[in-house]
Amino acid sequence: MADDVHEVNGDSDEHQQNNEDAGQKRSAKHDSGAADLERVTDYAEEKEISAASDEFKGAMSFIGDLRNKEAAEKMAKERELLKVAISKEDVDLIVNEFEISRPKAERVLREHLGNVVDALTALTN
Repeated sequence: MADDVHEVNGDSDEHQQNNEDAGQKRSAKHDSGAADLERVTDYAEEKEISAASDEFKGAMSFIGDLRNKEAAEKMAKERELLKVAISKEDVDLIVNEFEISRPKAERVLREHLGNVVDALTALTN
């Protein structure tokens, strides 16, 4: 008689098993959907990181090019300054009067094209 009650109410063991199977299928489907969503999210994140990485590389390349250009300009300026003829007496005068190093005195004198008056004026200002 207990079996009759379960069958009348629709609660047979077979029906309960079908409900469990359906629940497992829904759960598996949900897990599959979550895994798919996770893959899509991972893909999107990787694309963002890749794009940011490309931008970073471009910025670093730009900075490197800028530094190389500045270094080349500095070297060109130094070569031009070395071409300027300066007098040893003028360098000695600047070193003795302003008590600065010989390389600095030579540089100031070269920057002012060997003109000792301009160099002295620049050092006093």
